[in-house]
Amino acid sequence: MSLLHFDDSPKDECGVFGIFGHPKAVELTYLGLRALQHRGQESSGIVSSDGERLSFHHGMGLVDSVFTSDILSQLSGHIAIGHNRYSTAGASTLENAQPLVRNYKEGQLALGHNGNLVNAIPIRNHLEKAGSIFSTSLDTEVIFHLIAHSRQRSLEDRIFDAFRAVEGAYSFVVMDRETLMGARDPSGFRPLWIGKLGEAFVLASETCALDVIEAEAIREVEPGELVTFRSIHQGLESFRFLPKKQNLSQCIFEYIYLARPDGRMFGQGVNSTRREFGRQLAREHPVKGDVVIPVPDSATIAALGYAEESGIPFDLGLSRNTYVGRSFMNPTQDIRELMVKVKLNPIREVLAGKRVIMVDDSIMRGTNSRKLVKIVREGGATAVHLRIASPPNKYPCFYGVDTPTRSELIASEHTIEEIRKYIRADSLGYVSIEGMLNSVKSPNNFCTACFDGQYPVPLHEGVPRQLPLISSY
Repeated sequence: MSLLHFDDSPKDECGVFGIFGHPKAVELTYLGLRALQHRGQESSGIVSSDGERLSFHHGMGLVDSVFTSDILSQLSGHIAIGHNRYSTAGASTLENAQPLVRNYKEGQLALGHNGNLVNAIPIRNHLEKAGSIFSTSLDTEVIFHLIAHSRQRSLEDRIFDAFRAVEGAYSFVVMDRETLMGARDPSGFRPLWIGKLGEAFVLASETCALDVIEAEAIREVEPGELVTFRSIHQGLESFRFLPKKQNLSQCIFEYIYLARPDGRMFGQGVNSTRREFGRQLAREHPVKGDVVIPVPDSATIAALGYAEESGIPFDLGLSRNTYVGRSFMNPTQDIRELMVKVKLNPIREVLAGKRVIMVDDSIMRGTNSRKLVKIVREGGATAVHLRIASPPNKYPCFYGVDTPTRSELIASEHTIEEIRKYIRADSLGYVSIEGMLNSVKSPNNFCTACFDGQYPVPLHEGVPRQLPLISSY
């Protein structure tokens, strides 16, 4: 997936990685984070343990700029966890970079989180009234305080208390001096894989991070499961802290946009699923055209599926500048229009004189789609038919995908015809919710709240009943 993020693209939130029992744990965590760079580009961090103490480093920016060889040499140990962040809760600042590291009465603890806790604010307010002091604006930090306040004796039981209090989407990697742990919420929103590298164990958001270090993918962490690694000989220990939901709420946007196409997730391959979205899109919205082109890179596989199903040739009609990231300047409108062309430019020999079918993964605000249609027309296209490999995004996500507010989502208040007129396409078609779900295994196990507003985990405002008793640190 591209590192380019336009102003109306969905933003993925975080990538987590952990490894236990390897002498090169730090270096392998660095490589795992590089493989998961697409899941977050704002900050990166690694925490390691040599069995005696935790060492850590965080920084703003991409993994290869945060971790120089000198910095990596200062981290050591056979256990490590890492985190790439894109903010969905909490400001983009260094103090919010993860994994978070804290001291409590039982020692040092580090934690990395992918997802979003929907009841973090009332819990935080409750804890602050009881005297807790927070040092970040992250929803993740409430987990530390809940662990510290728990009256349970073992770390696993303290973590159980904390996880039973929070609600929402989470995949966690947790470590202390001697132990690595991983956990998923009982609804299974966010992915987390278990791998094996020789005698070492690995945890990762996606299988691509296992592939890059040549680890074998074993299985996904089950929803509501905590896995623990405390010795090579003891291996994997599994604990059930909450019952697995009968109907899961796996994030369908992982298939549409977030995950890399070279991996498996939620029981099936990302590439084959994304390609089937494109095929289904062609069945539902056929149109006469001369060439099918993708908006690179996240829509490339869906565009291949559309071309295969329709029989219309596939080609690359837009050239992407690999070396352009997000811009932090505040440009005027004319400069903003030119900035789009720095990122994507038409390939005229593909587009000139052609009826173009352009496939994209989603439309949020609509501003980017409008610019893309203009670029393709400037490349000489006689017609631009836009096809979207997901249903209309009408509702914001509260489970870890950084989508705009509902008032900013163009599909929340406009018909498809009104959107078509705004983006100035000759035609516009979205895959249906039913067609999308028919393209995946176990269609009842996916969250579609961003399309239909049916939020599987309620957005509570009150303090949960199972909040651990407040005790001294």
